[in-house]
Amino acid sequence: MEFIKFEKMSLKNHPDLDERWVQERIAEEPGILGLGDVILKDKERTQPRAGRLDLLLQDVESFQRYEVEVQLGATDESHIIRTIEYWDIERKRYPQYEHTAVIVAEDVTSRFLNVVSLFNGAIPLMAIQMNALKTGNQVGLVFTTVVDQMSLGLVDEDEGTEEVADRAYWENRATKQTVAMADELLDLAKQCDDSLELKYNKQYIGLAKNGRPCNFFTVGPRKAFIYFKPRVPHSPETSEKLEDAGLEFRSRNGWKAYFIRLTPGDIAQHREMLTEFVQEAYENSFGG
Repeated sequence: MEFIKFEKMSLKNHPDLDERWVQERIAEEPGILGLGDVILKDKERTQPRAGRLDLLLQDVESFQRYEVEVQLGATDESHIIRTIEYWDIERKRYPQYEHTAVIVAEDVTSRFLNVVSLFNGAIPLMAIQMNALKTGNQVGLVFTTVVDQMSLGLVDEDEGTEEVADRAYWENRATKQTVAMADELLDLAKQCDDSLELKYNKQYIGLAKNGRPCNFFTVGPRKAFIYFKPRVPHSPETSEKLEDAGLEFRSRNGWKAYFIRLTPGDIAQHREMLTEFVQEAYENSFGG
């Protein structure tokens, strides 16, 4: 391999490469930020009475969204306030998602780090330092996370964090009986696509097709029940069906998914209705 020397450059002082240029590079390949498998949902997103959010990213495997603001040069107070304000607006408008504020800047100052440390834990906030490197006429961007969000978990999730996310992990965390309920729901999903299989993550059990995430619903096993989360938008008709069936659930106007509590035996008892939910979720995600 040939060693190439790169020169660090300042984008803030560059005559041609500006903040919009950086936004476009991230929009083209959101994965360069190091946030995982994310996709671009929107850019220059208009905020009611509050300007425009630079980038809105979403994790492909979960309901996690990132409100990203780009700052050339050093971080400043207005940048912090603007990022948190946009995060707060988005989380209130779309409460069905988990939201994280992300600040991207060329220079994450020590003063900024002190301020962020006060917020972290109360506000899910990340800081990513951006370095522009050039060689000849070529320019590249390197992103390094310098402040990660503090993950606040539930009491019953505070165990087994070092275990591998596989079936044994979930059977230990929940029970074999509740994990087996994921198999029952997979059988319903296979009516839409026979190649689907379960994909075990530490946060939930999802679906995969040919090894790639295909999460039109997810499952969260617990000791005595599971949370079944199909991507079915809230509607009075759907809520009425669940109420008539005597099933516990969470949903409200604007949500794009239902959180349904199922105990052993519920899937067999309500198979027809749950099959309809699975098919609707599949069609909502993949167009039928």
